[in-house]
Amino acid sequence: MPPGDADSPRAPGLTLEYHDLEDAEMQVIRYKPQGLDALCRNTKFSKKELQIMYRGFKQECPSGIVNEETFKEIYAQFFPQGDSSAYAHYVFNTFDHDRNGCINFEEFVMGLSVLSRGSFQERLQWAFSLYDINGDGLITKEEMLDIVSAIYDMMGRFSEPMIDESSAREHVDRVFQNAGNPQQDNKTRLQHQQQNIKTPQE
Repeated sequence: MPPGDADSPRAPGLTLEYHDLEDAEMQVIRYKPQGLDALCRNTKFSKKELQIMYRGFKQECPSGIVNEETFKEIYAQFFPQGDSSAYAHYVFNTFDHDRNGCINFEEFVMGLSVLSRGSFQERLQWAFSLYDINGDGLITKEEMLDIVSAIYDMMGRFSEPMIDESSAREHVDRVFQNAGNPQQDNKTRLQHQQQNIKTPQE
């Protein structure tokens, strides 16, 4: 299920055991079965993939959690040409399920699972949660403008043509015109968008 869904299944906290080898710099991370199995059930990653990801997660974040400022710093490494701080803030909020200001490994892999291996419907719902900044189930023009502007800021000088605020607003206006939802003035609902993408099985 997508991040941010209050009904999403929650894996129990991971319990880890470390086996010290002769070389102090080498450690084998061992998962107790219940923690790893739960994450496998709630994500689309294998046990081996989760072990590798956890090793990298702990290397970058020894405390086992990532706060928003650290998340922004990591994000900035991928977009050095622009200012990714605003967009990283919004993405962080979709990963931070319990709204405690930190992302733990469980939240990280559940979000990553949706983005990298989720169904089209799951990824659509994640994208909607990104744009639905206040979480009321609606996306207003101002919310969409905030996200679109953050994306343009992140792209920086590599966006062609160069985008200014008026261009971002025009982009948002076109999206709402194409949404075709006359019942909601300057708002769009996830359910309305989903009507156009139902699979044959539905």
